[in-house]
Amino acid sequence: MPVDFTAIDFETANGHASSACAVGLVRVRDGRVVDRASWLIRPPAGHDEFLAFNIRIHGITPEMVADAWEWADQLGPLREFIGADIAVAHNAGFDMGVIRQACAVTVTPTPKLRYLCSVQVSRRTYDIPSHRLPLAAEAAGFGEFAHHEALADAEACAAIITDAARRHEAGDVPALAKAAGLRIQRLTAVPLKL
Repeated sequence: MPVDFTAIDFETANGHASSACAVGLVRVRDGRVVDRASWLIRPPAGHDEFLAFNIRIHGITPEMVADAWEWADQLGPLREFIGADIAVAHNAGFDMGVIRQACAVTVTPTPKLRYLCSVQVSRRTYDIPSHRLPLAAEAAGFGEFAHHEALADAEACAAIITDAARRHEAGDVPALAKAAGLRIQRLTAVPLKL
């Protein structure tokens, strides 16, 4: 079905959600990928330690992000790429948490985004033993990809949403959410502690 949205994926330097070190973005129009973007991000001070575990997962090192944009510097291009689209992410709670927490620790305004989780869509669409990204992407007909590379993961997520829209005969992302018994969520800022 001809759906429009932007898929997003973050990689992090450590276990703190604010430690974004890479982002991948994929714009879909009429059910087809029309644009891609990815870049490295220098995690915020105090949350910039790269754990060996995370490096083993995504291969990004502190040296690779030394000259990368800081969170606040890259937020404009990220928001511009997404525009008015609904953002989709595989395990969107994680990716939206990255945005929320990175904005909080850098005292940067949290963007107003609407989003949908492709893990939840996968659970309502595919009868598979696990809804991890590689298996859900395979169920959607997406071939092998470099899992934990932000752009590749965003493309896999896009394939899941596009295939699920076709299977649910949904003409747009809100219709897909409704057909799957889900709601489009809204990103909110971390509440201020008084």
